[in-house]
Amino acid sequence: MKQNTKRTAGGAVALCGMMLLASSCSTPKNVTMFQGATPETIIQMSETKQLTVEPGNKLAIVVKCKNPEVSALFNGSIYTSPLEKTSLLGLAQSAGAKQNTVQVTNSGMTTYTVDKKGDIDFPMLGKIHVEGMTRQELAGYIKGELVGRDMVKDAVVTVEFINAGINMLGEVSRPGRYEVNQDELTLTEALAMAGDIRLSGMRTNVKVFRQEADGMHTYVIDTTDAKNMMSSPAYYLQQNDVVYVEPTDLVKRTTTANGNVQNVSFWLSIASVLATLATTVGIYVNK
Repeated sequence: MKQNTKRTAGGAVALCGMMLLASSCSTPKNVTMFQGATPETIIQMSETKQLTVEPGNKLAIVVKCKNPEVSALFNGSIYTSPLEKTSLLGLAQSAGAKQNTVQVTNSGMTTYTVDKKGDIDFPMLGKIHVEGMTRQELAGYIKGELVGRDMVKDAVVTVEFINAGINMLGEVSRPGRYEVNQDELTLTEALAMAGDIRLSGMRTNVKVFRQEADGMHTYVIDTTDAKNMMSSPAYYLQQNDVVYVEPTDLVKRTTTANGNVQNVSFWLSIASVLATLATTVGIYVNK
């Protein structure tokens, strides 16, 4: 009987030891990103997509030419005083731009708000439909119209987004809305801006929500699979995309009813207590 008790206690100690060893030494396969990418791997990337103008965007449009008086019709950056800014706004409006679509910011930069129909009112050109254009396409269009109508001979046009952005939610280090100041933004770059996915995040099930013409689309991306990630149509993000990193099953199981996450170390402590108890019992029985 005593020998059986010893075996039971010893078995309990061995089992607890194996549990602790497994929990501390196992290597989850769903943590490493870009798996499958080797020096010999050639990944067929998804089609490059640049950010395009959408209703509600604020655009900074600058037209430069040799004649400063002509430049003054478009640009607020060369004016510094409030009086001069007011004069600029008057010039712009008299040239065909409505007050509710043209603003001169505190920094002196003239911005244009895209209305619900995707239009802006631009000085000398009037209403322009800009929705769906990239920055380069819009700049090229305005330059072509100004030069084609003999309004400006040597125009250099630049366009910048003022309020374009994406939303990073869920198990990332720094969730929130991030402004985008570049033409192309990949999911990899977005995750880097947000401080990467936490260990509590499910890297195999990252969702990208995108509003398209026929409704909200959902794309699911496995960031541990390099080919799956970089070939996804959502790898190149668009304005107002929502990237959501779902918590792992372990986090879901340890989440209380009020939304708090229980400390995983608590369960390791329980296992440690059980191991200690089994050891103590074994010592007692041996005596």
